[in-house]
Amino acid sequence: MLNFSTSEENYLKTIYHLQTKDDNVSTNELAEKLQAKPASITDMMKKLKTRKLVNYQPYRGFRLTPEGKKVALSIIRRHRLWEYFLAEKLKFNWDEVHEVAEQLEHVSNKKLVDKLDEFLAYPKFDPHGDPIPDTNGKMEATKQISLSELQINKPAKICYIANQSELLLEHLQEKKIKMDAMIVVKRKFSYDDSLEIKLDNKIMLTISGQLAKNIFVKHG
Repeated sequence: MLNFSTSEENYLKTIYHLQTKDDNVSTNELAEKLQAKPASITDMMKKLKTRKLVNYQPYRGFRLTPEGKKVALSIIRRHRLWEYFLAEKLKFNWDEVHEVAEQLEHVSNKKLVDKLDEFLAYPKFDPHGDPIPDTNGKMEATKQISLSELQINKPAKICYIANQSELLLEHLQEKKIKMDAMIVVKRKFSYDDSLEIKLDNKIMLTISGQLAKNIFVKHG
């Protein structure tokens, strides 16, 4: 695989996250996400188009080519493997791993990444529940619903956190809400959509409706 600059990798990864099945990514969307000037976005798109990594037409937006998607998935794979390593082996808190993994993801030695994957016993999901692409870019899908949709007294397991901001993850940690915990909704309060929940059959908590929408579960 060809070598890419840190900036090019950040662009490719961000485009992958922004593009949907049907819609292209606009210059303004990418500029806002990367906090860059539109002129800088245009210059980079021309460069990535030359390398056949994006399809780009002025004023019509852009999206990754198959090769661009392949590169983006390899970056995401490295990032999520490093997050898993930091959390599981070095015992970083889950609100700490993203920033460090942002640096480590640019170490692109394939043998290192494959050995890391093997050392970690081929994890399918990172510490926040995001799927980890395998060496071919394939990711495992899981059926999940937000905690706010879970029926009362129906046991489930926490499998994904949608909002991965440092503040929200710290808040979850303070409440001892973590990945793979068993959770049961005991009561729903219609006046503010808050929930009374039970964690691992022992901890009773009341959480806001907004927090519940960011916690995703699968039936246990």
